[in-house]
Amino acid sequence: MEQLKFLTLLIIMAPLLGAMGAGLFCRHISKTFAHGLTIGLMGVSFAISVIVAYLVIHTGASYNGVLYVWAQSGNLTLNVGFMIDHLTALMMLTVTFVSLLVHIYSVGYMTEDGGYQRFFAYISLFTFSMLMLVSANNFLQLFFGWEGVGVVSYLLIGFWFDRESANQGSLKAFLVNRVGDFGFVVGIAGVLSYFGSLDYAPVFAGVPAVISAHAVLPGTHWSVLSCICLFLFIGAMAKSAQMPLHVWLPESMEGPTPISALIHAATMVTAGVFMVARLSPLYQGAPAIQTFILVIGATGALFTGLIAIVQNDIKRVVAYSTLSQLGYMMAAAGASAYAASIFHLMTHAAFKALLFLGAGSVIIAMHHDQDLRNMGGLKKYMPITYITFLIGTLSLSGIPPFSGFFSKDAIIEAVKFSTIPGASYAYICVLLGCFVTGLYSFRALFMAFHGEERMSHELKHHLQESPWVVWLPLVLLAIPSLIQGYFMIEPMLFSAQGYLGSSINVLPQNNVLGLMAEEFKGPWHMILGSFTSLPCYFALLGAFTAWFAYIKQPDFPGRCAQRFSVMYSILINKYGFDMFNDWFFVRGGQRTAAIMYLGDSQIIDNFFVNGAGRLITWMSSTSRRMQTGYLYHYAFIMILGLIVLLGWLMF
Repeated sequence: MEQLKFLTLLIIMAPLLGAMGAGLFCRHISKTFAHGLTIGLMGVSFAISVIVAYLVIHTGASYNGVLYVWAQSGNLTLNVGFMIDHLTALMMLTVTFVSLLVHIYSVGYMTEDGGYQRFFAYISLFTFSMLMLVSANNFLQLFFGWEGVGVVSYLLIGFWFDRESANQGSLKAFLVNRVGDFGFVVGIAGVLSYFGSLDYAPVFAGVPAVISAHAVLPGTHWSVLSCICLFLFIGAMAKSAQMPLHVWLPESMEGPTPISALIHAATMVTAGVFMVARLSPLYQGAPAIQTFILVIGATGALFTGLIAIVQNDIKRVVAYSTLSQLGYMMAAAGASAYAASIFHLMTHAAFKALLFLGAGSVIIAMHHDQDLRNMGGLKKYMPITYITFLIGTLSLSGIPPFSGFFSKDAIIEAVKFSTIPGASYAYICVLLGCFVTGLYSFRALFMAFHGEERMSHELKHHLQESPWVVWLPLVLLAIPSLIQGYFMIEPMLFSAQGYLGSSINVLPQNNVLGLMAEEFKGPWHMILGSFTSLPCYFALLGAFTAWFAYIKQPDFPGRCAQRFSVMYSILINKYGFDMFNDWFFVRGGQRTAAIMYLGDSQIIDNFFVNGAGRLITWMSSTSRRMQTGYLYHYAFIMILGLIVLLGWLMF
């Protein structure tokens, strides 16, 4: 449908034009013009995304075609094109909505920053890259958007480049993502090698023919499709911060708070989840990799959430929360509940952006102090921020009837219904994760907004609610965080012609959502049923534990830290991942460089280069001594040479 092609082109080009206008002319335009241009074009992109979503979901329109041919070599044609279906429409709608609100919020948050125009150029360029990623109909364009969000995230995390911590954080994010990108490129190379194309449609159609193919390695046989899916998932592990490639995400907190919301909510970190859902026909043919995805996701859902319990930086608490929720999304994808994964992606985009921007509102009021131990009692000073932050916390914790409850509960039930190997372990992890989520999310809420006021008296006199450009996006994000799940769960998960339509391809034997549909009797029945299910009680128990530990008995956490000092040390050191990376990669790299330097200086320089010079010098000096000028010396050497020659001829 050519209309969809034109509308999608407008959606993608609008933020690119905004980025070019604010970036190329940043020294010649005012702050007002910079944010007015980018916000206006972002608003256009969001409005058209609404139209596209309506056309795709309610009228059944779709498009899969080539925009133009980028390059051609032999039988290989590299295209730039769009695949506009239910999945693409929902992703574009989510990305543009969150990005628009982040743009508006940034007007208040970044108003005094010297790089104001540059900041708006970056976030618009980031949005353009993400839209290119989700709208692609081939692996080449997917990789272009994939690398685009990676490069711009490096610029955004290190936006305050005069801070060493920001430079370190951006470099860490860049390097870890390069590890994943190596696997991603190998996977794409495998697709091209065995499928002969990079376009989605022929690749998906060719899956049955490749399932039986095996690659022969010394002493073993490997499924080609499993290898391809594994390498592609390595890219998703880095981009969506799955253990052990999760270490970059907390460091991205060094960027401005709006960036944290943009990266962690609906865009960069969800790219890996989207990729697995988009390539579901491939993963359905690789059950071993599905088990791997399920176990990795469930492990991250529990164990990264535990780290959030001991964090005192309000942004880092929310960052580790993102790691945990991404684990839930990947666990759902591993269980073949791709629709549940995308559903949680959408609800998470709203409540996680709300929590990050709410944390930013608190940071503004606290004069950029992010330590929860210096807060307390902010509820009476910042009522709008408090109410919206509370809604985000309830949604994140999975308390009914908030949006996060519907998507998270669906994931837990899907993992429970799954029969693939590792599902039992995964179910225990995602179930315990409910308690952990309730604990760390309400801990942050109670430490910031309730209890004793721990800020200085001077700061206390200046505390007030943030300006409207800051709290308005919070209110707008609180609405979907409250009601989105109720209205979307049935068309997202349990309707063949619903919001996801046939975009997510699942084999009949893996259709856990189909089994769940037999028990689903509507969202209200699901709410009532939650009070007889374990996930809800685990979340409420976590909230109660946070209230007891941080409101009723504030000295209780300190006693626990002393009694369980070993566990506390493990969590505060983040399971030693950073220490291992520092010891193995950083210091190991330094040790390797020292050894290489020693080899270069002693073996190459000293032995080969300088040694060759010394050898020539010695030979020259030795031969010079032989050049005495006496005739009998020369005669003796000639006779000696003749004897040697005759001896060689004789024997």
